[in-house]
Amino acid sequence: MNKQEKVQKPRKPVLERFPFTWFPFNLLRGLLYFLMDVYRMARRHIEQSIRLQLVLTFAVCFGVATLFYAISSELFGQINKGTVIDYTSGVRKIDNEARELVRLLEPPSEYDHEEFGTTDGEPVPTVPAAREIPLPGQTDAAASSRQDALQTGSQNGSQSGGQAASTSPQSSQADRLKRISESRLRTFQSQVKRLASNEKYKIVITNLEGRVVFRSDNAPETYVDVHHVIRNAMDTRNSYERFSRTEFSSFYPVAYNNQKSYLIVSAIPEPEISYQKGQSPVSLLSALAIFIFLFYCFTQRKMRYIEELAGGLRIIATGNLDHRVIERSRDELGSLARDMNQMVGDLQFQMEEERRAERLKNELVTNVSHDLRTPLTLIMGYLRLLHDKSYDSKEQAASYVSIAYNKSEKLKGLIDDLFEYTKLSNQDVPLHKRGVAINDLMEQLLEEYVSLSEEHNLVLLRSIPQEKLTVHADVDKMIRVFDNLLGNAIKYSPKPGEIAVGLAKEGQHAVIRISNKADALTREELEQLFDRFYRIDPARSSTTGGSGLGLAIARSIVESHDGQIWAESADGEIHFYVKLRLVI
Repeated sequence: MNKQEKVQKPRKPVLERFPFTWFPFNLLRGLLYFLMDVYRMARRHIEQSIRLQLVLTFAVCFGVATLFYAISSELFGQINKGTVIDYTSGVRKIDNEARELVRLLEPPSEYDHEEFGTTDGEPVPTVPAAREIPLPGQTDAAASSRQDALQTGSQNGSQSGGQAASTSPQSSQADRLKRISESRLRTFQSQVKRLASNEKYKIVITNLEGRVVFRSDNAPETYVDVHHVIRNAMDTRNSYERFSRTEFSSFYPVAYNNQKSYLIVSAIPEPEISYQKGQSPVSLLSALAIFIFLFYCFTQRKMRYIEELAGGLRIIATGNLDHRVIERSRDELGSLARDMNQMVGDLQFQMEEERRAERLKNELVTNVSHDLRTPLTLIMGYLRLLHDKSYDSKEQAASYVSIAYNKSEKLKGLIDDLFEYTKLSNQDVPLHKRGVAINDLMEQLLEEYVSLSEEHNLVLLRSIPQEKLTVHADVDKMIRVFDNLLGNAIKYSPKPGEIAVGLAKEGQHAVIRISNKADALTREELEQLFDRFYRIDPARSSTTGGSGLGLAIARSIVESHDGQIWAESADGEIHFYVKLRLVI
């Protein structure tokens, strides 16, 4: 195979080649991203809730106040600390020594090992520590000789036992327990001597009646009130802190010489000097002051914002609806500021609408008065001439009657338009909607206007598609709309000229356009065309203009059909558009 034919295998990504090497770093990165997401989520929730902000502020202030209280308590405690003499450790030391002696007097078991003795035959030196109390009727010399004999026998027995152990490696269980018992007894005597000489402890062993059967060298008692010792020992044992520098007795039941006995260890406990921290109310008061100060500082910004909102509300209440409050946060206070601004905006818009309605009402009264007074004045003038017979011939009188009749018809039309507009504005006129093909309706309507257009030396151009475009409308009302638009186009178009009517489908709507030549109009004039009693002619000539309600009525009818009507002016033409929803 040639080198050119060799295909180089793609190298694996680094993470696949070293999965175990990169595993901890991926885990740490994922953990870091998780912590960042948790931090962002917590921060977002805190910023959107003033309740959580107050809880967090209280926790921070409480933590700082607690830390300050601990530091100040430590400081004032070191300044005001006092000396305390404590006997607890001394009492515990006496009790622990008594427990150790009790352990040495316990009979050995088969699981115990040899203690303080030897297993290789070496003798253990005997320690004459304490003396045994003579029995009644026995002299001190006899007791002493008996004790020496016991010690000598014990020593000889120990040596012989050691030799037996050395010669006989398989010693019996009883011999081993005996050696452990003797070793513990010797250790007990050594401990008694040490405690009596070094620690000044008085150690006695009594029988159940209280007669002393064993005592240390510094213990002169021969009889002990066991009941009194038990009561004092239990009282002291239950309350170390009430113990003062008096003799303390540790009391335990033991078995001595195979007899039930009591071990009593008495001594004066050693005192321990310690220093106790003092307490001062300054620490608590200062911590409380720190908490109040921090809480005041942390909540001061929110309180100022609340005061700002309250001040803005007072300004708005005076009637200044142009005032707005600032949204400084995303929590409930920010929502309150946003709602306040929205409320003021809605109130301002409502008041402007009310002012506009009031202004339009005044204009309506003025326009109605003007438009009604002019024909009414002419009618009254010609009727007065006829009444006074101020005419030269019958033909002149008939002309006066014709003029008065024409003016009365125009007056009636104006009143009818005003009445219809009022009903449409108040939505008092019921609409009888049904599905109608708007293209067929426009074709029939335009056929009626062909002859009228020719009389005014106008050409009627149409662009109506063959596709059936069905709308849900009141036919009579929609005919009134297009009659107004076509009538205005014929009336105001320059002669000769053209009027173009088109119909098109835009999505789910049908759009009708009626265009004619006209002077260019501004945006304000185009918006005012559909206002009632508005005429572009400032002289408001009733001969060239209608009632001024035609386009206002058309807009009311189209809007009652959930449609739109508007006007545009471009290239020396004016275009009127009507947009209606199609029935799907």
